[in-house]
Amino acid sequence: MFGRARFGKLVDVQLDVFLADHRDLVAEADERLAAYNRADRSEAEELYGDYVDAVDAAVDALVEMRDHYARTVDDPDGYVRAFDRAVARRLPEYAPAMENR
Repeated sequence: MFGRARFGKLVDVQLDVFLADHRDLVAEADERLAAYNRADRSEAEELYGDYVDAVDAAVDALVEMRDHYARTVDDPDGYVRAFDRAVARRLPEYAPAMENR
């Protein structure tokens, strides 16, 4: 709880910046998921792979943002936990891909 209280507002602002700066990555993942959901069985596997690739690109940007800032705080582990919890809350489709990164 302390990590959330300590870094919560900061992380929320950072996720707002991520969503503004990387709206193309988020839109691409949304579009690829929609294409997968519309696909027939013969196309589904390939389209799901495209969706996973788009999510991975967005997660790479999130992890870069998180790790870069974590190097600047006195409690990097607490910050990372707060960041990851905020991603799970606000961008749940990216949370599984952020585990162990």
